[in-house]
Amino acid sequence: QVQLVESGGGLVQAGGSLRLICAASGRTFSIYPMGWFRRAPGKGREFVAGINWGGRSENYADSVKGRFTISRDNAKNTVYLQMNSLKPEDTAVYYCAQGTVVYGGGTGPFGFWGQGTQVTVSS
Repeated sequence: QVQLVESGGGLVQAGGSLRLICAASGRTFSIYPMGWFRRAPGKGREFVAGINWGGRSENYADSVKGRFTISRDNAKNTVYLQMNSLKPEDTAVYYCAQGTVVYGGGTGPFGFWGQGTQVTVSS
């Protein structure tokens, strides 16, 4: 059974940085793409970033390009989201996701989700 556990969220001032971490278990990590999504208060789930199975191809939402970086360590079954220059509009619950296609790309589809970690950016 796939388990995804996020950590690293918290409260930060605008302009600050956070690094989210997602630890995966339950099946072979290195052959599946990974992604990060978020859900802001009163809004639907939004794709933030994705990375292909090998870590050589990344995709980002326009709203985070140039500020966020997704990476993965297949030896540690872990995916990261480095978030810099944070803005109040980045406030949301952030979810780690694992793709469903072996050797797939960073745009998904995604079929497994973590419980989420709260990120709050104060102005």
